[in-house]
Amino acid sequence: MNTRPRMLELKSVYKNFGGLQAVHDVSFGVAPGSIKAVIGPNGAGKTTLFNLISGNLNVSSGSILFQGREIQGLKPHAIAALGMARTFQNINLFHGMTALESVMVGRHVRSRAGFLAGMLRTPATWKEEREIREKSMQLLRLLEIEEFADVEATSLAFGQQRAVEMARALATEPKLLLLDEPAAGLNIYETAEVGRLITRIRDMGITVLLVEHDMSLVMDISDEIVVLSFGCKIAEDVPTAIQQNPEVIKIYLGEDEEAVV
Repeated sequence: MNTRPRMLELKSVYKNFGGLQAVHDVSFGVAPGSIKAVIGPNGAGKTTLFNLISGNLNVSSGSILFQGREIQGLKPHAIAALGMARTFQNINLFHGMTALESVMVGRHVRSRAGFLAGMLRTPATWKEEREIREKSMQLLRLLEIEEFADVEATSLAFGQQRAVEMARALATEPKLLLLDEPAAGLNIYETAEVGRLITRIRDMGITVLLVEHDMSLVMDISDEIVVLSFGCKIAEDVPTAIQQNPEVIKIYLGEDEEAVV
């Protein structure tokens, strides 16, 4: 396995809900500048794991380190401030906002002007607002959706809304981007485009960790894959090895199949 330094590291993570053990002794790391996927059948614990990493849930035991710092117990906004951004399976864009305005909301997290300066509309505030708009437009351009800058975001096609959501997350200047089911609800062409966008984000130097059901997308863009089943990690390897792993094949296709495709 990869021995490079790890941007994110999970060590013997457990999560219990009463008598149910949703995550059981899961350990893995994510190397800087990589795309890593977490896959598994429904109920495998993937979303719970994402909620633990992003601070939406607290671990029952174990530790989660981001850039060498323990983040277990921190609130989501504190984890985000350290350089972690997340998208969700259900797109959550604001009605009445254009695509550009939606991205600017994410950018405002990094703004320096205080509340009073914002109310008084000082020259410094105007200058920063222009910078936020310009950088937000750059992100729309990067993801090739700048033509929709002035269109209400919720009126866009589903794939375009995904791109707006990614741009909004990128506006926070993350070092690590968590993508929760980025291809959910997309057709084959939109899924291919999302895969291209994720690869482009990685090429910007941003590390990506995603949960995804679409195996074609996962196998195409991932550097490494973690496989969960009933809350346990059963495999972690490069895509070609995961495709031939007997335990993975058994979980997804049954014992008589030859490979995960």
